[in-house]
Amino acid sequence: MEQRPLGSQGLTVSALGLGCMGMTYAYGGRDDAESRATIARALELGVTFFDTADIYGPRTNEELLGRELRAHRDEVQIATKFGNAVAPDGKPAGRVDGSPEYLRQAIDASLQRLGTDHVDLYYQHRVDPTVPIEDTWGALGELVDAGKVRYLGISEAAPDTIRRAHAVAPLSAVQTEYSLFTREVEDDGVLDVCRELGIGFVPYSPLGRGFLSGAIRSVDDLPEGDWRRNAPRFSGDALQANLRVLERVEEIAASKGVPTTVLALAWVLAQQIPSGVVPIPGTKRRGYLEENVSATDVTLTADELATLDEAAPLGVATGDRYPTAMMGALRR
Repeated sequence: MEQRPLGSQGLTVSALGLGCMGMTYAYGGRDDAESRATIARALELGVTFFDTADIYGPRTNEELLGRELRAHRDEVQIATKFGNAVAPDGKPAGRVDGSPEYLRQAIDASLQRLGTDHVDLYYQHRVDPTVPIEDTWGALGELVDAGKVRYLGISEAAPDTIRRAHAVAPLSAVQTEYSLFTREVEDDGVLDVCRELGIGFVPYSPLGRGFLSGAIRSVDDLPEGDWRRNAPRFSGDALQANLRVLERVEEIAASKGVPTTVLALAWVLAQQIPSGVVPIPGTKRRGYLEENVSATDVTLTADELATLDEAAPLGVATGDRYPTAMMGALRR
């Protein structure tokens, strides 16, 4: 698989990464045997960039990934995150913690679970409004100096916060939700600041949290325990409005002769900035992984890109992408 630079600090990763969250968290049900097989298949297909976080599980996601990648550690790049606090009892604490004391504890615990002496990319998962970003990033820079972390990133941060963090310790990546259905970064300043400062961009949920697969036609298509059952975009009139847009995207995919998921990922892969765009579609199944990876072989013409922009323009989705309480933690 093609390798792409991510940022201007030296990090290079596969053009497509693998988001591992759903293997143990958020989307209902676990199948560790299939998850392990999916990670192994990803390696066979040339995927080298694996994304996790301490809050996924919590903690179990890092443990799973660490076990499966230990024998391949020199061949892969592991990204993990801190900030969505985990309580001592191993449950989500329901708060964000960006304090230097917390992140120092968090990295040591993550390294132990991952079975490695360093993390290739360490993200601040959410911004803590009670801690100056300069304090958090001063401590993160110290982790780089200590060799525990190679490169730094931030997730769902506001442009000014990105700029302030980068001034303290250089960022290699900004991670934010981005897909045909979620394009706000195109006009809220996030992509602009990435271009300006030479920071790479990592779109998570590039398939609209599975919506662009076409498999979700009602809330009943989501398993019990799946958090999307409470997401505004996946229920009621909002879902019906979004399905009408999806039908047009499906028509374009059919005319191209590819699955809708492949078309949607090819569109994200085509959104280039000089410092790199590397989507991390998540899956816990080999079949979906193989389909996702096939998008790296699809080229969209200028006319096809224009047709997709017309079908799914900026702001096309109806309903927020998170429940109200979770929306408040974004773009701080």
